[in-house]
Amino acid sequence: MTTRLQKEARKESLMINMGPSHPAMHGTIRIMLELDGEKVRNSEVEVGYLHRGFEKTCENKTYFNLLPYTDRLNYVSPLINNVGYVMTLEKLMDVTVPERAQYIRVIMSELSRISDHLTALAAMTMECGAFTVFLYYIKAREEIWKVIEKTTGARMTTSYIRIGGVRCDLHPDFKKDVDRAMKVTRDVLKDVKGLLDKNKIWIDRTRDVAVVSPDMAVNYGFTGPCLRASGVKYDVRKARPYLIYDKLDWVVPLGENGDNFDRYMVRMKEMEQSLRMVEQCIEQIPEAVPEAKGEINPHEAIKAARTQKPDEEIRLSPNLKGSEKEKYPTILSDKYGVKVPPKEDTYTTMEGLIQHFKFFMKGHGIRPPKGEVYFSVEGGSGELGYYIVSDGSDRPYRLHLRGPCFHIVSALEEMIKGHYIADVIPTFGSTNMIGGELDR
Repeated sequence: MTTRLQKEARKESLMINMGPSHPAMHGTIRIMLELDGEKVRNSEVEVGYLHRGFEKTCENKTYFNLLPYTDRLNYVSPLINNVGYVMTLEKLMDVTVPERAQYIRVIMSELSRISDHLTALAAMTMECGAFTVFLYYIKAREEIWKVIEKTTGARMTTSYIRIGGVRCDLHPDFKKDVDRAMKVTRDVLKDVKGLLDKNKIWIDRTRDVAVVSPDMAVNYGFTGPCLRASGVKYDVRKARPYLIYDKLDWVVPLGENGDNFDRYMVRMKEMEQSLRMVEQCIEQIPEAVPEAKGEINPHEAIKAARTQKPDEEIRLSPNLKGSEKEKYPTILSDKYGVKVPPKEDTYTTMEGLIQHFKFFMKGHGIRPPKGEVYFSVEGGSGELGYYIVSDGSDRPYRLHLRGPCFHIVSALEEMIKGHYIADVIPTFGSTNMIGGELDR
């Protein structure tokens, strides 16, 4: 089949493929280039190499069971994906989330955003030959991921956010761990600025390359750091505040030229703002319920329940440490039917066991009212929105994702036109294309 590019190409042009097997294309993008020497005369971008039917799969899962699939969208900042989905459903069901859970969501989202930007810039700089900078970025990301893993139980695909709140409370050493991670991250950002901001090679590779004007960015549907690098002040957290973002003191960094350097600089400044937000959240977050004492394991709890006296209380330590029944009021909504019953009840009472079974049984569980809803959050790459149509059953009738990556990659052909082959690499890296979110 003859492509558009092949029809328009001049006879003296050289046609080559960059990707999908090219290492800088991440195995998910094919760029057909028409070259005049090393200069890109024209191009055609082909996506779809990672398509896995996310939306149709979700329409065949229950509202609770489809949550892990959202992790696999932008897999570098999965917690933000979780937040966007559950808040869409909470809007449809009119669920109020406890204040402490809102703070936890913001903390985990901003840590996710930092890890997302660190990964994006690490890839961009490494592909330009700055391997030392790549190692610095990954060092900081590792500290962030340690905090996330200790809190959620996983480094990447966390499924930590729950409809109505969060799965479990912050661990006892959270403040100490996050303070260390933020110190390491700040040191890394300072070192990277010293290495890159006035580095002639880096500036020559990024300044005035792939300039995106404000009008072009808006017309293509840019959001996130790529839009703000073009000087357009739009951030979902400011434009339509959600959770407790309106209680925090922070600014929206903007670029001036909309080139590759500005897309790098905006992400650097956004990480500093995210660190500020995490610090404020830790200071303002409501107190947690004290740790329960004298806990026993599930098997002992079942035995104890059989011989329990009326005035005795069984304290059960669940498989997932931190989700004790006493903590539910501060981390999960009290709305009936939106949360998994506590394990203390499931393991020790008939009513709790029945409620647990009904929550996961086909045709039961979470059943929002009939209607449609759209809600968006500020993802790592831009506006991440979910559109859900409910028919009153336990599964979405329709689910659609508004991901930021597709709109940005749509402009790639125009961004690289007139530049050199070597400019394609940092330009593509500056878009922070995530295949799981782009193709779905």
